[in-house]
Parts: sequence; C-alpha cells; structure tokens
Amino acid sequence: MKIDERYGEVGMQKCQLIFDRVLRPARLKPGDEIGIAAPASHFDMENYNHGVHVLESMGFCLSVLDDMFDRNRYLAGSDVHRANLLNKLFADSSIKAIVCARGGYGSIRILPLLDYNIIRNNPKIFVGFSDVSAILSAIYTKCGLVTFHGPMVTTLSNASQKTKKSMMATFLSDTKLEITIEKSIVLRHGSASGIVSGGNLATLCHLAGTPFQPSFKDHILFLEDRGEAAYKIDRMLTQMKMAGYFEGIAGLVLGFFEDCGKIKEVFSVIDNIFKDDDIPILSGLEAGHGRNNITIPFGITATLDSDSNLLSFHEVATS
Repeated sequence: MKIDERYGEVGMQKCQLIFDRVLRPARLKPGDEIGIAAPASHFDMENYNHGVHVLESMGFCLSVLDDMFDRNRYLAGSDVHRANLLNKLFADSSIKAIVCARGGYGSIRILPLLDYNIIRNNPKIFVGFSDVSAILSAIYTKCGLVTFHGPMVTTLSNASQKTKKSMMATFLSDTKLEITIEKSIVLRHGSASGIVSGGNLATLCHLAGTPFQPSFKDHILFLEDRGEAAYKIDRMLTQMKMAGYFEGIAGLVLGFFEDCGKIKEVFSVIDNIFKDDDIPILSGLEAGHGRNNITIPFGITATLDSDSNLLSFHEVATS
C-alpha cells in the first residue's frame, strides 16, 4: 500500500520502521492535566458535564478550549476546526493525555488534516472508541504511538466501576496488563502473539481504499460494533478480507456486538470469514458498546490464549 506524501511516510516499509520503535506515552499521575477533544459528532452537554465530573473525581485537571463546543450540522464544528483542536492539544506540552468527548461520526474526515509530525514529537495518551477508532488506527499506523481504546467523556457519565477502574489502572499503573475474559466463547482454539490493534468494525471498514487503510499482518485484531445486522457484518468483513486487511493475521478477539441480532449468527459469519486462517478466535472481551468498556492499549504485543481465556500484554502501555 502506498501512502500519499501529503500524509507523511510513503509505503509500508517506512510504516514498518515506525513499528520497530514504538512510542509509549508517559504514565499519568494524579494532578496531571487532561485535554478534551471533539473530533467527531457534537455531544449532549448533560452527559459531557457528568463525564467531566468523573475525570475530576479521578484526580485529574481538565483543559477545555473555548471553541470545543462549536457545531456544524451533526459534527462538532468544521473539519478544519476539529483537526486544529486536536493538533493544538497534542502540541501543548502541559497536557499529558487527551480524552475524546464523543464518537458518533466525523473522525475519518479529519485524518488528512492531522499533523502527524506534531503527534509523533509530542507522544501522549490518546483515548476513544467507536468512530474514534479511525484516529486510533491512523495515529498508530503513521506515528508508531500506542493509542488506547477506551471510554470517552460522555460515556464516562454513566460508566460502570469496572470501566473506570480499568481506565485508571491502564494509565497510572506500571504493571503489564493481563485481561481475563470471564464470559468467553471460544470460536477457534489456540494461542498466538502479536501487536494488538483494531476497534470498531464499521469504522475500520470505511478506511479501505484510503491512504489510512491499516494492515493487520502479525497483529491480534480486536473488533466490536453496535446496531449492525449479521448480513452487514458479513459484507464489511468480506470487503476487508478482499482489501487485504487480514493477510497474515495472528489472532482475533471480539468485544461487544450490541444490538446486532442473534450473536450465534454473528459468530457464524466471523467463523466463515476466517475459515482458512489457523488462528485463535475468542469472544467476550468487555470492550466497546456495552455496560463495561475496559481500556485496551493498541500498538504493543500481547499473547491471546483462547484456551485459557487470556489476553496477556508483554510490556506496560506507558513509560
């Protein structure tokens, strides 16, 4: 895959060099300043305010730019506005982490407008999920920076204790994460190691054919989604397979597939798509659009053992 020079490095070879020197953001400590970004849809102010209170109760100070509350149709301001906001937050050395306000839609529109040199030179924790999966993927692919699939400000407003504890442990702890998937269903037995990456299925699918299309060769791929019928999941996975997303994949771990119909039908689709791949496939990771949404680092190596129901990371996510 060739990447247009407007977007930085050209070709998969240079992207691989970035992977060889993965950037881990600095570990947070109480009192650190967190910036809030709005890269996608506008957001409900009541949920936003509740989520802000949760972050403050965790012991963090918040930095909110005055123009974050702009609105342009269903988006939180124009594309240039939303991209500039995120670029400013990365460039500000006083800000130690960035939490997105909401997903929805719009992240893919700002990918060409992000300054990946600024991001690479100012590595910090960046967290979001759902539509923000597009930015998680682009930053990891183009900068080699570990990103985090986890709750956003508006979803923190009514988040479970498990969700909040996972977020705190991931950002403040110096221990390697070991995630036990308690309510797992094994679709394919086995064990494999690889770099963990992925996110929202529909969002990742729509990166196909763009300069930001990811490759999951030698990766443990995490997927989740919400409100997609089994035939739509089939269509998206088929397109991704034809586009080469899954060539050389090491393993597959599945999060929530909320409101996607009968889960057995979803599993049947997934099993068929990966029928020729000798990889472990494990479902039940409590991440995505569910009551619990544990925080998962993307960009570091882990072992997926579907027989032991474990996703064990080989190194800490922060430095």
